[in-house]
Amino acid sequence: MSTLSSSAHVTGSHLLARSLQLEGIKNIFTLVGDHILPALDVMSDYEFRFIDTRHEQAAMHMADAWARITGQPGVTMVTTPGFANVIPSLAYAMSSESPVLSISGSAELANIDRGIMQELDQINMAKPVTKGAWLVRDARRIPEYVALALRTAYSERWGPVHLTIPIDIQEQIVDDSSIPFYIPQQYRGRAPVAAPGEQIQQAVQLLKNSEKPIVIASNPAAYHLGSTVALERLLETTHVPLMTDESARGIVSDDHPYCMGFFDLSQNQAANLIKEADLVLILGKKLDFSVNYGQPPLLPADAKLIQIDPSPAELGRNRGVDIAMLGDINIVVEQLADEAAKYTWPSLPWVDTLRARKAAQQEWFEGLAVAETPMHPMFVHKTLEGFLKPEDTIVFDGGDYGHFGRGFHQARTPRSWFYLPNLGMLGTALPTAMAAKLAKPSTRVVAVSGDGAFGFNGMEIDTAARHGLNVVTVVGNDAAWSIDKNIQEQFYGRTVVADLAPIRYDVMAEGLGGHGEHVEKAEDLSPALERAFKVNKPAVVNVRIRNAMSLRAQAAVAKRKAGGSSY
Repeated sequence: MSTLSSSAHVTGSHLLARSLQLEGIKNIFTLVGDHILPALDVMSDYEFRFIDTRHEQAAMHMADAWARITGQPGVTMVTTPGFANVIPSLAYAMSSESPVLSISGSAELANIDRGIMQELDQINMAKPVTKGAWLVRDARRIPEYVALALRTAYSERWGPVHLTIPIDIQEQIVDDSSIPFYIPQQYRGRAPVAAPGEQIQQAVQLLKNSEKPIVIASNPAAYHLGSTVALERLLETTHVPLMTDESARGIVSDDHPYCMGFFDLSQNQAANLIKEADLVLILGKKLDFSVNYGQPPLLPADAKLIQIDPSPAELGRNRGVDIAMLGDINIVVEQLADEAAKYTWPSLPWVDTLRARKAAQQEWFEGLAVAETPMHPMFVHKTLEGFLKPEDTIVFDGGDYGHFGRGFHQARTPRSWFYLPNLGMLGTALPTAMAAKLAKPSTRVVAVSGDGAFGFNGMEIDTAARHGLNVVTVVGNDAAWSIDKNIQEQFYGRTVVADLAPIRYDVMAEGLGGHGEHVEKAEDLSPALERAFKVNKPAVVNVRIRNAMSLRAQAAVAKRKAGGSSY
């Protein structure tokens, strides 16, 4: 139990502040409004930093990114109509498996169901896009609900949770002398879950007997940064190749001799060789559409599958697996590495095949980077690569322009390479980049965004300027929703509502307190990027590019023509 001092009588807002303080929460992502004024007033006397955005959706995107980058809870506080704006980004956080605590106020609980101001059923709105949602009806239970929410957020696969705290509950005066407060380890601390030794031995024997194994790591493999060391040790011991996706990008550098890069069938030729694998070790990767639900011909029917996941619901989902291990991926990988170290492992010719495919993919990308006007997206990405350092954080957003970038740019450090989760909702690059800068202030952060995607949250340049979050955004501007335009042209022979205006986002950035660069010629791009990286402001480099069809768009068209869905 906490030994924090307390007065005899406090409000619900004090209890909320102290509950969040015990969690070690420093940042609150918010937009001011009536229903949270009591809480904001009280919390301003505590050591919280308020990051106020221009739209609540961006606040939630920042909280989502903060949580994924730091592993700490991302917290938003908004009003009732603000919560309606948060719903899309809550859905995004659910898809990205981010431990976010959404807190909203509401009009007084005493008049609920009587037509009170801005009355909305927030709890039932939140339930489909969170792991749990609760209405707080008594201030004395605020610490209990914060504990319940965050315990839920971090259980099994991580995800967002929601609390509605009405304004009269925020202002309710209580005697807190008997209200218990607990530190997080007391209500959600637990020993990491290891796999049974027999399963570990069986898994290692399957690995030893395979000639074409592959490891795929996704979100839960990135929950704890310690998994990086254990996973590298496993790869270097067994010589088994790895691919990563989603938040697991960079947990082992793409430069590592046994990392084959991005697991994306359309973006990485090496990933398609999974069709030839005789064993797949799955570290938190869902057997979803991105792997054809685990079914042939993508995953061979006779391939052995070893699946490790923190959620029992994902084990054997859509396809039976040979060994299903429920546990903490970090701990289980350590177990596998320890067991594997007992044996001698030969080199695998299979690895050289994968390396050759990976290298061919990079060569193909670089071959597109020709200096011309208007520029090909790959020329922008190749030029940008010359400015990047291994420790930089890069965030991708948008259709074809973004796909070229995420296929080409390497992930070299954990939690420093971000793209949209499977929900595919655009507009997240700038808020994500701002959260990354907040989390890693000494690290340079670059947002790579299509012009359509940038329009969703471009006003947040103002937020970045006000809070000193100096990120560089490189907008690829082809005045179109390019991936959809290209798919329409290829599949329907015409386009519908796919064109945009060639917006001067650089001018917009300057008006919002940032730095703007407009680039139309290839020879002007490098000097513009150099200035953007040097200026002490959030910068937008607005680059006129030509429309070019990415590998992802080509794959979507091919799949549609074959009778499947786009992705």
